[in-house]
Amino acid sequence: MNNENAPSIITGKDLDYLSDMFNWNYGSYKCTVNAIDNVNDEEIKNVLISATDMFYDNMNIVLNILNN
Repeated sequence: MNNENAPSIITGKDLDYLSDMFNWNYGSYKCTVNAIDNVNDEEIKNVLISATDMFYDNMNIVLNILNN
């Protein structure tokens, strides 16, 4: 089965998985945003900023799945 034939439903197990993914990325996003203010090294700060972008994108992917 490919994605074109996949049913447009989300099971309880799917919802649990998506919820876990969202919560993990949200927690990581919050911790990383808070850490940015405590870092003086610009290279490390840039890595943390990139990480926050990734966590934010992942949260939006999950939300988009739930909105479809």
